[in-house]
Amino acid sequence: MNWILLIIAGFFEVGFATCLGKAKETTGTISGMWMVGFFVCLSISMYLLYRATLSLPIGTAYAVWTGIGAVGTVLVGVFIFKEPATFWRIFFLTTLIVSIVGLKFVSN
Repeated sequence: MNWILLIIAGFFEVGFATCLGKAKETTGTISGMWMVGFFVCLSISMYLLYRATLSLPIGTAYAVWTGIGAVGTVLVGVFIFKEPATFWRIFFLTTLIVSIVGLKFVSN
């Protein structure tokens, strides 16, 4: 169950990074709404990370949480913000995914 909470926390990390990017692109009330989304996603993500670390090792949980956030944010950047998807970006993104999965398998 705590691995599921950790994965959901990682998705909310992607959410707060996405909201931050959208807030940067907009102005006025719309930007403020994206910032509200940022703080909501940030709060949920941190709370779920805290809950997951009650039974998972903090080093593993934090690495997986940031890894999910990093992978998801890069994918959002490519598909939503039209950032380049170069060979090396995809290559290192793949190595990051393999590392996250590896941490899951070597953790108790």
